[in-house]
Amino acid sequence: MKRIQVLIILLIIIALQDSQAQTKKIGRAYEAFRAGEYYDAIDQFKDAYSKVSKNDRESRAELVFMIGECYRLINDPKNAETWYKLAIKSANPKPDAQFWLAESIKKSGRYQNAIDEFKKYKQIAQSDSRADQEIRACELALEWQRNPESYKVDELKDLNSRESDFSPAYGRDDYGVVFFTSSREDASGNKTHGATGQGFTDIFESRIDKKSKWSTPVPLDVINSDAEEGTPFITDDFKEMYFTRCEAGKREKKGCVIMLSKRTGDKWSEPKNIGILSDSLVAAHPALSADGTTLYFVSDIPGGSGGKDLWMATRASSGDAWSKPRNLGPDINTPGNEVFPYVRKDGTLYFSSDGQIGMGGLDIFKAVPQPDGSWVVTNMKPPINSFSDDFGIAFEGDAERGIFSSTRKGRGNDELYSFELPPLVFSVTGLVKDEKTGAPITASTVQLIASDGSNLQAETGASGDFRFELKANVDYIFLASKRGYLNGKERETTKGQEKSRDFMVTILLTAIDKPIELPNIFYDFNKWDLRPESMVSLDKLVETLTDNPNVTIELMSHTDSRDTEEFNYDLSQKRAQSVIQYLIEKGIEPGRLSAKGYGESSPKVVDTDIASQWPFLKNGVTLSESFINSLPTDEQKEIAHQINRRTEFRVLRTDYEPPKK
Repeated sequence: MKRIQVLIILLIIIALQDSQAQTKKIGRAYEAFRAGEYYDAIDQFKDAYSKVSKNDRESRAELVFMIGECYRLINDPKNAETWYKLAIKSANPKPDAQFWLAESIKKSGRYQNAIDEFKKYKQIAQSDSRADQEIRACELALEWQRNPESYKVDELKDLNSRESDFSPAYGRDDYGVVFFTSSREDASGNKTHGATGQGFTDIFESRIDKKSKWSTPVPLDVINSDAEEGTPFITDDFKEMYFTRCEAGKREKKGCVIMLSKRTGDKWSEPKNIGILSDSLVAAHPALSADGTTLYFVSDIPGGSGGKDLWMATRASSGDAWSKPRNLGPDINTPGNEVFPYVRKDGTLYFSSDGQIGMGGLDIFKAVPQPDGSWVVTNMKPPINSFSDDFGIAFEGDAERGIFSSTRKGRGNDELYSFELPPLVFSVTGLVKDEKTGAPITASTVQLIASDGSNLQAETGASGDFRFELKANVDYIFLASKRGYLNGKERETTKGQEKSRDFMVTILLTAIDKPIELPNIFYDFNKWDLRPESMVSLDKLVETLTDNPNVTIELMSHTDSRDTEEFNYDLSQKRAQSVIQYLIEKGIEPGRLSAKGYGESSPKVVDTDIASQWPFLKNGVTLSESFINSLPTDEQKEIAHQINRRTEFRVLRTDYEPPKK
């Protein structure tokens, strides 16, 4: 009996020891997590998870969720997705597991699947507006992928390594020297980062050779130390480098500071802390305005919007002390992270954010300052942005080209990419056709008249085609002419066009061998005053006469056969004259115009257009009074009378010379 009691006691002691050991393992895992050592914490959480009894569902659920969190925070969405799925299936899953599952799927570029998962999260966390924002972000990402921006993006294989390479800065006015951050083997520090599993980063330099190939990157001796260095920013005169230095020990954070080194010739001075914040706080990712009076940087100090924010400090002139930092405010900062600022000469700020509406992870945004102190922020869209992290952009001066960083290749490592916005190329391809038949008009003359003063001319080919190269930000008129036709024109503009484009235009010319009907000229019954809805058609006639300044016309008015011939002649003459008066009031020379009322004497002959619109009327039939009276229904008769009530014009001369003034 005593032996059994002793055995029970021993089993209890062993169980307690196992429990205490397990508690310690979990404690160490959380300690690593709180210190930001996510890479190390993964193994510890997994080890603790493997030792937890399957009956302890609550502990297993918590550990599964924490493993997913670690993978998310080291930017491994594929593994994060796996563990968040397990967390959702566990006992009493956390709502955040569903949100971060959807976010991990979004970061893999599966936007429609992500939308479905965000909708599930919305059902269990109805008050959380993040779901609506992320659903909208996925919808926009799909739209942006269908209509990408015109940037050309290429991987810089000469600069990239198997480790992380990011945050470039140009070091010379010909942009043939680049500095960037890297955790490659040549870095000075020999410590391994607990958050990434990679070595500490240093700043490297590469130069471009005569064959436009980047040299093997080398570390900057004076700049780098045993700590982490990175995110260089070079001033406009290329004489100063601001960069980030972070001191970090195992399980402790000692903050990040902004350092400054000055260049004399090819040598950099010993870096000095600019003292923007206390060394125990985070001040990172510096970017200096062109005049040197405003410093943008990243910090998580109190007073921000949440996560890491962009802050600014100012000074009156170089050498003065920096002011107290000021948060850039809600136009820029979100509850997420805003990092890696870059400022251009005109004050435009570029930064990355995972809190603004984006394609996944960090997206690069452009922020234009406004006179009232606000910012207009826009996503740079693909191909600059992707479903992965995109950040750390640098431009070649005023040009729309440079280098940025991205994890888009899926290996989890940051890599450098070049980008360039090719010059906008515009052209127009046109056709000149007969308005009535649709047949191409060969050997017609097309004149290009541009708002910048340029004037070109071309002749249409066998298919009535023509082509011109166009310039950006210019309005164009294309005026086509051919003997036997009225001139015709079309307009296009390249103003406001942000992408290269080949415009397509068709110019319809009207033959002058037959009368030309003016559609939609309306009068009240037995009256000759023009109704307002007639003005649109007459304004087009004014434009036609303006485009054909050597043409004279006879304005022809017709009535139906209901009433006496004398009355109809008089009414049609007055109606024709009312049109002439309108044209004169619009600036058309009276000598180019004559009015004639035909009454009911010239009934309309049905053409193909009329026959296609009214099948009971056959092509070639004259709508005489006897024919109309033979129609079987009053409705058909009224339609025929309406067709006869028309206003036309015919060209009398094409050699009119306006009187000299």
